Amino acid sequence: MLAEAHLSAIVQSSDDAIISKSLVGIVLSWNPAATRIFGFTEDEMIGQSVRKLIPADRQTEEDSIIARIARGERVKTFETIRQRKDGTRFCASLTISPILDADGTVVGASKIVRDVSERQAAEAALAEREHRLRMLADNISQLAWVTDPHGSLIWFNKRWYDYTGLTEADSLVNHVPVHHPDHVDRVMTKFHDDLAAGREWEDTFPLRGRDGAYRWFLSRAKPIRDHTGQIVNWFGTNTDVTEMLEKEEQIRLLLMEVNHRSKNMLAVVQALARRSGGSDPDFLARFENRLASLSANQDLLVRRGWQHIPMAELVDAQLAILDRDSRALVKVCGPDLLLSPRTAEIVGMALHELATNALKYGALSQGTGQVWLWWEERGDRFVVEWRERGGPRVEPPQNSGFGTTLIRHIPARSLKADVTLDYAPDGLAWRLECDATLARTLAS
Repeated sequence: MLAEAHLSAIVQSSDDAIISKSLVGIVLSWNPAATRIFGFTEDEMIGQSVRKLIPADRQTEEDSIIARIARGERVKTFETIRQRKDGTRFCASLTISPILDADGTVVGASKIVRDVSERQAAEAALAEREHRLRMLADNISQLAWVTDPHGSLIWFNKRWYDYTGLTEADSLVNHVPVHHPDHVDRVMTKFHDDLAAGREWEDTFPLRGRDGAYRWFLSRAKPIRDHTGQIVNWFGTNTDVTEMLEKEEQIRLLLMEVNHRSKNMLAVVQALARRSGGSDPDFLARFENRLASLSANQDLLVRRGWQHIPMAELVDAQLAILDRDSRALVKVCGPDLLLSPRTAEIVGMALHELATNALKYGALSQGTGQVWLWWEERGDRFVVEWRERGGPRVEPPQNSGFGTTLIRHIPARSLKADVTLDYAPDGLAWRLECDATLARTLAS
């Protein structure tokens, strides 16, 4: 009796519908969970056919179940569709077992029904998300891949296989064969060093395609971290940049050609100046030096692809006119700052003029002098200063020529800069201050 009471308590308190039926499908018992799941009360279902719970298009399932139970078979758990009292359908998990009498004869069946609608909805949503992610991963233009925390490859997208022609087994075992032998050691060393340090990896190198030809790829890998911050995977991509690099090379060659032709034009101008101003050697020397300054600026801009120019490189290019001893007297100090091409041209010409004057008349004309050149971004302002000390006594010029225009007037007008030029007796001082954003973005 105690065992029966326990069994009854289990049936009554179960979260799953537990139903017993005869071999012709008549409901013999009905627990509270069955009422909660199907909506029928016990009184409404006892003595009724279990087929009331089965949609019309699935009635043949019951025929098969009854036949198997009559043979004494247990129907293993399977998932199907059942319907509630109000006609709504839901996903159900069913397990059905034969009920035997004392002689072992099959007299009915017990059915356990679990509502798995929420689980199936979650699984369907997860499958849909996985499908979308797979579709995205396989159709992006990049080759994509995933590694474990230590860099061992565990997944590639379809683009990888399409490009390399490798099988999944070949790719996961060893991807080195697609690397160019001239680059593989460098690439793999940097890759594993960056992964060991936990920093994002980026590199550019060639990969061999299924046709045997190599193409250049910009490759990146980012760490994927869990909620504790530990790296659990690395996600990487390879972006084909072959055509971009080829175009960049074409542009570089074109700029070199333009640079060459413009230098030829400067040479023609120089020749004309010599013929026209041959009686004034000082004019010719200063004119040629200014042409050389323009040429130095142009070389620097071409090397940088007519992009932003580092201030330190600009200073080095313009002070190249000084010999080693004179250059040692110039103390340079300033942070890494980038200037627009137009700003670099204006500031470069001013620095060239200051260096030329210092070498001829100022602090660099004697071995005891010194020049301090420094620059900085002070808030939203870009500041450059040139100060000379230890040279001959300075006297203001009687007349201002083109040199003054280069040093003062052009920067003031073109950069909207505040420019001061102080001819102090103990040494010339020049200061330029302008908007820092303007100095970086001024159109060339």
